[in-house]
Amino acid sequence: MKKIIECVPNFSEGRDRQVIDRIAGVISGVEGVKLLNVDPGKATHRTVMTFAGSPEAVLEAAFRAIRTAAECIDMRKHHGEHPRIGATDVCPLIPVSGVTMEETVEYARQLARRVGEELHIPVYCYEHAAFTENRRNLAVCRSGEYEGLETKLKDTRWKPDFGPVDYNERTASTGLTVIGARDFLIAVNFNLNTTSVRRANAISFDVREKGRKIVVDGIETVQPGTLRHCKAIGWFIKEYGMAQVSMNLTNLGVTPLHIAFDEVCEKALQRGIRVTGTELVGLVPKSTLVDAGRHFLRKQQRSLGLPEEEIIRMAVRSMGLDELKPFDPKTRILEYLLEDPAGEKSLCDLTCRGFALETASESPAPGGGSVSAYMGALGASLGTMVANLSSHKRGWDEQWEYFSQWAEKGQDLISRLLHLVDEDTLSYNRVMEAFSMPRETLRDKEIRADAIEKATLYASRVPLETMKTALEVFDILEAMTDKGNPNSVTDAGVGAPAVLGAVKGGYLNVLINIGGLCDKEMARSLREEAEKLLAQAKERENRLWEHVKAKINQ
Repeated sequence: MKKIIECVPNFSEGRDRQVIDRIAGVISGVEGVKLLNVDPGKATHRTVMTFAGSPEAVLEAAFRAIRTAAECIDMRKHHGEHPRIGATDVCPLIPVSGVTMEETVEYARQLARRVGEELHIPVYCYEHAAFTENRRNLAVCRSGEYEGLETKLKDTRWKPDFGPVDYNERTASTGLTVIGARDFLIAVNFNLNTTSVRRANAISFDVREKGRKIVVDGIETVQPGTLRHCKAIGWFIKEYGMAQVSMNLTNLGVTPLHIAFDEVCEKALQRGIRVTGTELVGLVPKSTLVDAGRHFLRKQQRSLGLPEEEIIRMAVRSMGLDELKPFDPKTRILEYLLEDPAGEKSLCDLTCRGFALETASESPAPGGGSVSAYMGALGASLGTMVANLSSHKRGWDEQWEYFSQWAEKGQDLISRLLHLVDEDTLSYNRVMEAFSMPRETLRDKEIRADAIEKATLYASRVPLETMKTALEVFDILEAMTDKGNPNSVTDAGVGAPAVLGAVKGGYLNVLINIGGLCDKEMARSLREEAEKLLAQAKERENRLWEHVKAKINQ
């Protein structure tokens, strides 16, 4: 798996576009890095930038950005709503794929050392990269903020992990930078229909993990808030004319965004206040909004077996993510932004007409294998449609979860079969590449023969997988024919020959591909498996077809 880490530095400049663009420019200029988002805030006087790429490229981009911020931002002149301690206030690294947290810790410490030694900026390491327990918490590292930095550095307990230990002219300008490795953090502001900071703070104290201080029987104690791994404060944003509960969620596995939203709504309502919308800062993982959309669908007793895009739209509408400005998932979801727009397009990205015409062209791919997988996907789509229609049929409310589960399975099968549409064409291309390998020497011929055998075996297994996956679709079609909305029984019925066509097509492609295998025992095994799958498909299609006709004639 390709190694990818994300970096989300926060710079103490949110108003001067030239400075913001200059920092963003040095990040974009590093090969192997993609700048995903630039989110400036005038009131907070702070800009959050998000970029991702290979670890080495991300470390270089982060270093250059910190250096540029030190050149452009003078902390002696900085004032804003958000807590801060340096020109580059905080610079976390987050593992995305192919990288462990332990590796990310080492990357963070490498960056911190280089910033301290080459840029002469004091650095604290925080979260998983912290050298001591008391520096794990960002708020603790930032305590006293920039104005208290000179006094803080005189305390030996707060000696920087890297960089100068004394307060000097350069430190006065750059402040201190906090660098670390952390899990994915979501920064979010919940909009309130009030201008009262005191009431916004009261709500934040209700929910944040550390809660509030209270006096019980004359003894001061702490009353914890209701949300774990949650940090929150209340503030007033003049730009919006409203108070907000500003929150960081540091462990989405324990406290996901939708749970935080519901809890803030409940606590606000108890104080006569309403949450009118949600402002996400920076980017979010796709799973955050998919989980939220599924949560709100479940609360409405609606089917969860909907396309990903529709589930995300439910999350956006339910939490009011577009109240203050338009929310475009394509520019705010991390996985979408990491997709290469110039990369090779999937067959599934084509229109129906485009796919048909591409298949009809002079090129041998896409061919029968891809079309077979697509027929299976269409059969699964019909079964899923019946499940979704049945889940909200009048008078069937108590069965919504039963149909929702079938619709979710349908969406999974659609996704798997659409993947096989492209995979079949890719496997064909792999065989053609193997045949085009050089064969000048005996060693060349051996390498080429081995590559052809492996590519042919893979090309045989792809249509076999199409057969197996398409066969699973009969489960949905049978359940929907038996118990689904009777008005849609013919839709399930149409799915049956589509699935049989997928299995038959897969079978033919297995047969033609195994003919090129040198391993005849493997070829025999694949043929036998394919024949068993074909026999099952024929029997199930015939039974389902007769069942549908009987339903129509009732």
